Amino acid sequence: MSKFMDWVDARFPATKMWEDHLSKYYAPKNFNFFYFFGSLALLVLVNQIVTGVWLTMSYTPSAEEAFASVEYIMRDVEYGAILRLLHSTGASAFFVVVYLHMFRGLLYGSYQKPRELVWLFGMLIYLALMAEAFMGYLLPWGQMSYWGAQVIISLFGAIPVIGNDLTQWIRGDYLISGITLNRFFALHVVALPIVILGLVVLHILALHEVGSNNPDGVDIKKHKDENGIPLDGIAFHPYYTVKDIVGVVVFLFIFCSIVFFFPEMGGYFLEKPNFEQANPFKTPEHIAPVWYFTPFYAILRAVPDKLLGVIAMGAAIAVLFVLPWLDRSPVKSMRYKGWLSKIWLVVFCISFVILGVLGVLAPTPGRTLLSQVCTFLYFAYFILMPFYTRLEKTKPVPERVTG
Repeated sequence: MSKFMDWVDARFPATKMWEDHLSKYYAPKNFNFFYFFGSLALLVLVNQIVTGVWLTMSYTPSAEEAFASVEYIMRDVEYGAILRLLHSTGASAFFVVVYLHMFRGLLYGSYQKPRELVWLFGMLIYLALMAEAFMGYLLPWGQMSYWGAQVIISLFGAIPVIGNDLTQWIRGDYLISGITLNRFFALHVVALPIVILGLVVLHILALHEVGSNNPDGVDIKKHKDENGIPLDGIAFHPYYTVKDIVGVVVFLFIFCSIVFFFPEMGGYFLEKPNFEQANPFKTPEHIAPVWYFTPFYAILRAVPDKLLGVIAMGAAIAVLFVLPWLDRSPVKSMRYKGWLSKIWLVVFCISFVILGVLGVLAPTPGRTLLSQVCTFLYFAYFILMPFYTRLEKTKPVPERVTG
């Protein structure tokens, strides 16, 4: 085996990659609960790719047969129902772990210098993931899939001058049709997975170049022993690979419980109208996107003007990209930031959750007003950040990690 690895290493840096990214990559020793979600996101990505490949073997991407092929998978393909539910539940699980992963970044300042590129690659993954989920949402060709896609694509029509042409170009037809389904299928199963995998590699490479952040926001590279090993670091393998297995086991227990007992999750993971074939002549009583898009959908509906609503929805995602340059705090972790940063983070998270709930519900005057208030607070968190992070009084940051 040793001679074989020497032969491989002379032609491919297998051992070097193992050492640089696992056995000799030293991570802070004070990782906590929130540091499980990066590895869990990778686990769910693998689940989506594997189950997706198997589903495409029995799926037919045409307007006439798409819905029937999903029914065929659920009823007649051996283990087809499990594969389909693993994939549909995995889509929601992906966003759960990604949102928690992003929250950890906000909590401990993982976007601040020198990790700006790590954050930007992560945000590009999030953007590609949203596109991937949207494309996949049309594929079952159910009522909510069809009409949800119809509503979202029609938003591009609000763009001046090019809006109508852009909308028609995205659909490939005057209305959502089999042509739209085919191009969304190609993007969902080929183009976007390649983009996501590439961005994940770049995200990990950028992370390992500058080193992982930690709950204290302390750079462990400042204090090393005579061998150049960080005093507050431990090798990622075997220590964190073993620790992550505990998180994986707990996650899989919850995930499989949902797959086998609550796959619809009360209509949030699999909506009731989607069990009915797409019908261009019958509009569902209430059209809403799947839950992980609803905060941005609520922002869209909170603005009375259609174009301004589209701009606000796009800005709600775009502002996350400039976060590293909005935070002027001299410290990274929320443990040592002032009370203003803590209050605004809580306000932001509550506003985001409320917007997510409102996006699922049918609009009423009261709900629209609440959406407008939460939208204002959502943007205020970012717009005011340069001021409250610079003015607030921070606590002294320790030289070494505190555990």
